[in-house]
Amino acid sequence: MKPILRIALVLGLLAFAAGTATAVLTATRVTLDERVPSKALAARVHALVVLPAGYRTSGLRYPVVYFLHGLPASGAAYRKSGWLAEALQAAGPAILVEPQGARPGDTDPEYLNWGAGRGWETFVSEELVRYVDTHFRTIRARGGRAIAGLSAGGYGATILGLHHLGRFSVIESWSGYFHPTNPAGTAPLPRGPATNAHTLIAQLRADRQRRPTFFAFYVGRGDARFRAENERFSHELSAAGVRHVFRLYEGGHSAALWERQAPQWLRLALAHLDAPTR
Repeated sequence: MKPILRIALVLGLLAFAAGTATAVLTATRVTLDERVPSKALAARVHALVVLPAGYRTSGLRYPVVYFLHGLPASGAAYRKSGWLAEALQAAGPAILVEPQGARPGDTDPEYLNWGAGRGWETFVSEELVRYVDTHFRTIRARGGRAIAGLSAGGYGATILGLHHLGRFSVIESWSGYFHPTNPAGTAPLPRGPATNAHTLIAQLRADRQRRPTFFAFYVGRGDARFRAENERFSHELSAAGVRHVFRLYEGGHSAALWERQAPQWLRLALAHLDAPTR
């Protein structure tokens, strides 16, 4: 490559990455590590943003899948699921956002608000959504937003989705649970009825005509901690007349199950979101 062309290419890539901490370009997509200012967390908090192939030139607005990682975790856990970006690329054109859900000294916040400087729910469901809608070409309506997650992230996606039905139209839980638990996932945390999805079923039912929500979840047959609650929650939703999708799969509480199911469950989410548009 001629020196002048090489310089122009480098400058172009730097300009595209301006304002981000890290930018990784592939032949098919762009991955950005954004530092999002948060009053709720009294800090700048990371979020991985994966832009679909063709984003830079298409001029389209895209649906967004917000995906929450499992807990307890380190502050770098949001960067450790490259397989998810691959699965979404195979599923269809959308923006993937993976926020930081923990940090040193606060490794298992369950995506809830705990007080000053620990407003994880506010960060994810309000501040992060505003930031992404401001900085990227998104479909800025609930029909263009899904929230999903695995394990504790599945709990977080369920609770944040139910708390913010005006913001998300698709909710998916992958091997999650439906009430806040201790780091081992073996005992409940006393955080009140609003953090227990079992108590929010009536609200979801009452809201279904005004704001239809696609709600889906799965768990492994061998998941000794969370299978029983997933089955019970599905029965409760059915008894209340709330439409949902629930599946049991072979496997346990493992990355092998999540990676295997990711493409079809992301396709399922995109099928219930608005398509890219101008």
